Amino acid sequence: MQQEGKLSSKDISPVLKGWDYEPGTISVRKISGVDGLDKLQMRVDLGLLQMEVHGRPDGQRPHGCESLLEYYENLLSEDRKANGTELGFHLTPTQCQSLRDEAYMYYQRYVSLFVLEEFAGVVRDTARNLRVLDICHRYAVEENDRMVLEQYRPYLTMMNARAAASVLTAAGNYVDALKTVRDAMRKIKRFLTRYGQADAYAKTDAVKVLKRLARELRAKLPVDPLEQLQSQLQKAIRAEHYEEAAKLRDEINRITTTAESSE
Repeated sequence: MQQEGKLSSKDISPVLKGWDYEPGTISVRKISGVDGLDKLQMRVDLGLLQMEVHGRPDGQRPHGCESLLEYYENLLSEDRKANGTELGFHLTPTQCQSLRDEAYMYYQRYVSLFVLEEFAGVVRDTARNLRVLDICHRYAVEENDRMVLEQYRPYLTMMNARAAASVLTAAGNYVDALKTVRDAMRKIKRFLTRYGQADAYAKTDAVKVLKRLARELRAKLPVDPLEQLQSQLQKAIRAEHYEEAAKLRDEINRITTTAESSE
C-alpha cells in the first residue's frame, strides 16, 4: 500500500513535453516499451494514442485470437468444415460494429506506419482491413452492415497499393511497382462500375493519387532502346532529315532481327 503523500503520479505531461499537438498533422513516433517491444505513439489533441506494432493495436487477444476478425474467420472456416457450406454463417449488427471498431484501430496504426515509411506494415494492415470489408459485405445480417464500409474500399485499395509499390520501389523493382498500381486502379474501376458509378472513376481521390504515382513510376522505368529509336525516327521524318532517318531505320531493323534470332 502506498504511503500518504507518496502517491506515484500518473500525469503524462512529462511524456508530452516538447511534443506539441499540431492540428491537421499526423504526428507519430516509435518508442521502446517497458516490455522491450516497439510501440507506436500518435499525438492527439488531449494526449496520445499508444499502439502495438504487431498483433492487435491495443495488445488484446479476443477469444484467444490475434483479432476479432481472425476469430470470426476461424468460425467461418469451422462452419464450412462442419456443414460443407457457409450458408449458416452470419454476422449480427453487434458483431459487425465490433469489427468496425477494431478496424478503426488498425486504420490508426497503418496511417502511423505510413508516416514512418514502414510500408510493409501498411500493406499488412490495409490488406487485413480489406478482409473486414469482405466478411461484413458477404455475411452481415443487416443491409446497412453489408454496405457501410464499402465506401472505404477505394481508399483502402489505394493505400495498400501505394505501400506495396513503395516496398517494390525500394528494391528497385519499378516494373512490378507500376503493375501493382495499375492493378489497384482496375480494382477501383470494377468496384465503381459494379455500383453504377463508373463516371466517378476519374474524379475519385484514390484514383488521382494512383495516377500520379503511376506517372512517377513510369518516369523511373529504364528506357526501351527500340522505343527510343522509333521516337527518334519519327522526329527525323517530320523534320525531313531522311539520311538520319535511314540510319535509324537500319538500326531498328538490326535490333529487331537480333531479337528474333535469339528467340
